[in-house]
Amino acid sequence: MQNMACRYRFILIFFFVNQLMFSQNSKKYIDSIRQAFHIPEVSYAVINEKNIKNIGTLGFHAVNLKDSATLNDRFHIGSNTKAMTAFLIAKYVEKGKLEWNTKFFDLFPEWKNESRKEYYNITLEELLSHRAFIQPFQGENDPQIPNFEGTKAVKRQQFGKFVLTLAPSVPDSDHPYVYSNAGYTLAALMVEKVTQKSWEELMDKVFNTDLKLNIKLSWPENQKAKDTWGHSFENGQLLPIPSTTDYHLDYTEPAGDLNIKLPDYIKFIQMNLKGLKGKNNYLKTSTYQYIHNHFPQYSMGWYNITEKNIHWSNHSGTAGTYYTLVHMDKTNNIAYIIFTNSFNEETTSGVRLMMRYLKQNYNPDH
Repeated sequence: MQNMACRYRFILIFFFVNQLMFSQNSKKYIDSIRQAFHIPEVSYAVINEKNIKNIGTLGFHAVNLKDSATLNDRFHIGSNTKAMTAFLIAKYVEKGKLEWNTKFFDLFPEWKNESRKEYYNITLEELLSHRAFIQPFQGENDPQIPNFEGTKAVKRQQFGKFVLTLAPSVPDSDHPYVYSNAGYTLAALMVEKVTQKSWEELMDKVFNTDLKLNIKLSWPENQKAKDTWGHSFENGQLLPIPSTTDYHLDYTEPAGDLNIKLPDYIKFIQMNLKGLKGKNNYLKTSTYQYIHNHFPQYSMGWYNITEKNIHWSNHSGTAGTYYTLVHMDKTNNIAYIIFTNSFNEETTSGVRLMMRYLKQNYNPDH
């Protein structure tokens, strides 16, 4: 028995030392990519539903600052907000406030006469899975938006009415959906209507009050505190963007306007992994399955992909100054997260290399 105990301790020590050495080597490798691709700061993690297998943060808050990266740094997550908005809405589906097949115009019948008839039967789940064929509003070739007045919630309503007067988008032959930020605004309007609370209030309730994940809206604050600066790319150079910059997402905030720290985001992804593994938590496991797997190619807030017999939920996010990438291996119950504070072709290429490296070293099927 004593020999077995000694052997067990040796195995644990060997495993710990091996993991530590790999963690150090991976940090060096990822930092070499960060520098080669001129990414100011990167934070990354490899996790399962219980544990953090690898985590690191490298670089600086901005190209012209020497504030070193920390795990307390906040990152704007762009379209990875969609998964959190879908999560929020799923909670109110569980509460019975909505159903996945609730029709938009059942809640807004007074808007119907001014809207295009092609939208008359669109449902909540079609909006969240981009199958309502709403115009994309992704910043390029968008229809001109009128000047709206009032609170954020009132402006979103006016924007929603406007969107529903536009001709539907047409999917290409390879996809059953048309990716639409505006569709997430319409889905948010539905949950706002049945709760009589704004999207901002609901997100605060679910993610800050209930789950203690400390989400915030828009850019990380970098003028009153030391934190990350996002970087745009102009004239061949990365340009640090202060948080005081006048910027808004044209009323599509529910599709892409949150910031969060990596350790808190890890907790969110771990809840998803637990739910997909059959463990109820804030949402029921059946709800997690529905969100991630109900629709092929793009479900609700997540791309739903199968490659080499591995089922993935993936998503990237950017609003032009940060870039985040999340790959969730639903087959092997492991997730890979990378946050950066820049966005250009170099950033996305570097992040892809980092993701490939982490997968090769942690995924049992690679």
